[in-house]
Amino acid sequence: MKNKLSPWLLILVPLILAACSRQEAAPEPVRAVRTITVTAESAGGAHEYAAEIRARTESRLGFRVSGKMVRRSAEVGHRVKAGEVLAQLDPEDLKLGQDAARAGTRAAQVNVDLAEADFRRFKELRDQGFISAAELERRESTLRAAQATLEQAKAQAGVQGNQTAYSSLLATAPGVITAVEAEVGAVLAAGTPVVRVAHDGPRDAVFAVPEDVVAGVRTLLDKPGAVRVKLWGSNKELPATVREVAAAADTATRTFQVKADLSAADLQLGQTASVIIDLPRVDGVAKLPLSAVTEQGGKTSVWLVDKASMTVRAQPVEVLGAEGNTVLVSSGVSPGQIVVTAGVHVLTAGQKVKFYTASDMPASAASR
Repeated sequence: MKNKLSPWLLILVPLILAACSRQEAAPEPVRAVRTITVTAESAGGAHEYAAEIRARTESRLGFRVSGKMVRRSAEVGHRVKAGEVLAQLDPEDLKLGQDAARAGTRAAQVNVDLAEADFRRFKELRDQGFISAAELERRESTLRAAQATLEQAKAQAGVQGNQTAYSSLLATAPGVITAVEAEVGAVLAAGTPVVRVAHDGPRDAVFAVPEDVVAGVRTLLDKPGAVRVKLWGSNKELPATVREVAAAADTATRTFQVKADLSAADLQLGQTASVIIDLPRVDGVAKLPLSAVTEQGGKTSVWLVDKASMTVRAQPVEVLGAEGNTVLVSSGVSPGQIVVTAGVHVLTAGQKVKFYTASDMPASAASR
């Protein structure tokens, strides 16, 4: 009798044999890469920033007392002189306070006169021996207290007189009205800004620089002619001196405000200008596309192609700075070396590569 194999055994045997057989992994494809050959170049040039011409000193003027503004003669663009009246508060309440202070002064003067007369009479009586020395001292103390009250009243009257004078807002210096911040009829607290005055005198070119440049700009502080200013619509360049760099970045733009002195030039407020900062010239640097730089182990690196074996390896580099989309590399690569410029994020050490050619482009992309 012949042995018959179970139908299940006939199914399992091929599956077991297939599982035991090892399949070799497909070889990693040779990746086509774009490259650039390193050459020694020089870095330099200039940075250019948009700027605005502003007054060196700009004051926001307001009344030193509270009240209702009843008149304002200052308008945007008006030229004003020092001491010129720009606005007026309702002075009635202040005048009543001044009258009350004057009346208090007169009353204090009357008390002083009466105390002086009493003191003279009691001094005569003391000289004749009719009263004691203690009684004369009391009269002298009364006189001194009256005199102190008079001095206090005079000081109060002076303060009240000043308060009345403060109802008129005066220009503190000659200049131009650049803004109006309160209108007639408004009830203002003391110190509320009413107008803004740009003082005559020195002018500044005000501009903003990013965080990676501010350290270099600080090295130019107080160096005459360190920057150049070119006015809009003019090819003439004016020498300027960086006089102030903001200590903290603007909370909205994250840039640092810089002021360049242009006091020697005759400029109009609000003019548009460009500030040009020359960069120091550096020789022997490599200029690589921004896409060639990657990070390997916390260090800035590039991928170098070994032409003999057509493999790649990571090479740490030192970055000096950037010019647009170009990275300036100061060390780590040498002239003649081949650097991968595209697809660096998918490469591995020792991977086989080939130089990119037009034939490597997919047919779907070539037909576009």
